[in-house]
Amino acid sequence: MAGAGVDAYPAPYAERLKWLTDFTGSAGMGVVMADMAAVFIDGRYTLQVRDQVDGTLYAYRHLIDEPPHAWLVENLKPGMKVGFDPKLLTAASVARFEEAAARAKATLVALPKNLIDAVWTGQPSRPKATAEVYPERFAGRTSAEKRAMAAKALKADGVDAFVISALDAIAWLFNIRGTDGEFTPQVYAYAILYADGRATLFIDPAKVTDDVRAHLTKDQPAVTLAPYDALEETVKNLSADIAVIGLDRDYSSRWLSDIITAAGKKPKIGVDPCMALKAPKHPVELQGVRDAHVRDGAALTRFLAWLDVEGPKGTLDEVTAADRLEAFRAESNLFRTPSFATICGAGANGAIVHYRASEKTAARIKADMVLLVDSGGQYLDGTTDVTRTVAIGKATPEQKRRFTLVLKGHIALGKARFVKGTSGSQLDALARHALWSEGLDYDHGTGHGVGTFLGVHEGPQRISKVGNTVALEPGMVISNEPGYYKTGEYGIRIENLVAVREARKPEGAEKPLLEFETLTLAPIDLKMVDASILDVAEKAWLNAYHAQVRETLSPLLDEKTRAWLNAATAAV
Repeated sequence: MAGAGVDAYPAPYAERLKWLTDFTGSAGMGVVMADMAAVFIDGRYTLQVRDQVDGTLYAYRHLIDEPPHAWLVENLKPGMKVGFDPKLLTAASVARFEEAAARAKATLVALPKNLIDAVWTGQPSRPKATAEVYPERFAGRTSAEKRAMAAKALKADGVDAFVISALDAIAWLFNIRGTDGEFTPQVYAYAILYADGRATLFIDPAKVTDDVRAHLTKDQPAVTLAPYDALEETVKNLSADIAVIGLDRDYSSRWLSDIITAAGKKPKIGVDPCMALKAPKHPVELQGVRDAHVRDGAALTRFLAWLDVEGPKGTLDEVTAADRLEAFRAESNLFRTPSFATICGAGANGAIVHYRASEKTAARIKADMVLLVDSGGQYLDGTTDVTRTVAIGKATPEQKRRFTLVLKGHIALGKARFVKGTSGSQLDALARHALWSEGLDYDHGTGHGVGTFLGVHEGPQRISKVGNTVALEPGMVISNEPGYYKTGEYGIRIENLVAVREARKPEGAEKPLLEFETLTLAPIDLKMVDASILDVAEKAWLNAYHAQVRETLSPLLDEKTRAWLNAATAAV
């Protein structure tokens, strides 16, 4: 297995799958044999992979429906050896590959050095930028408070220590941020958290400024700092009373499990306690997220007003439009970077779910086409992610109807009320029902968790057809983004971020109720709406949402943009 990618934005040196195959998506895997190869992607990239990856070299496979281990069973020959990098695969995924190799009478071999790194001429070096302290006025809790909470969870689980490898968990736990990952303000590091509240942070010493060192050592027990490459030696020398060491089933590599076993310790596969603790936002974080969305909504509204005038002229392309949107966002002094590469898909490109234009491939934006713009910002007080689909000029009756079906699903999920303990997968059908009723669907999840000045994709909560049993809890931030994509013609997606909150219990209710608070504030294009298929309640939701957008954003806009917003949010 030559290359693998996760749903993230790694530093350039780690973009091995991109180097090998030219695939730029955020999730995928490559398997290369002497006489054949395959690239595995999920439903978001079925079109993109064909544009980027040479089909004469690689077979295209669906990561879920046609997984790599099944492909290996079909194509391995007895006696073959399959190499893999144990630092890039979880123990569970390695176990699946070991089983596949055994069925084919082949052998899986852990390699001491990644083969891509061995042949990649000019591979970028690891990032060298220093870490930064994330202030408590944005974080809501001190790092010491977070470590105490997580340590309590370890003790309750019978774990003596936990090796943390998820970079967003490390950034959250220690209240530090950085620029090691594109779009995600995190720092490359490992950490060991002990059940007594102690912690060791393994990080390149050059990244630790005096401010960061003082921040990490000011509270007791102080954080011990160690070089990034010292983790294996530290595990080997842990005292005898550290017998059970926890690892996260989704984020910990097989290498971590191996070094723990080699040290005579017992690895316990579970869930990183930071994941459950950071998902429900602290009230300070949640207020910061609300504030960030107000500024972000004003920037997006200015962009949409500008686009309404300039788009039909035919002088813009996807890159110039995306750059203009980033410029509007950058006027905020709390803005740092986009939260991901803006997806600005004109016409047929909008049907490519995670499309990314370049200066060489950018399509012209023209009158009478549909433009999908999925974008977000990293602000010090919050992370945003919003999609608006707009008609450049006039939309066809089909486009309007299908946009409105997506809108009906968006509204159904946005105004849902549900009992405590409900998971996102139990709500997913609400967003798809209107599309399903006309034989339509979309091949991506309906919602993903979002961090606070962290990952735009964050677990453990999500909204999807299957596979997620995590109960939604008050304070969690998650996206609401149903869509529809007609290959070769256009794409539609409507995305708001929402926060889970407690709902008022009606008389006679026997269980606590939850609902969503909509955080994103930006007009939904009424030129795309077929109001005749909205019912009374749906029209009321849309009018109330637009009234909130108008009331909140108008004071932040110039007179011309304010007049445009008034028209764009007129009652239906």
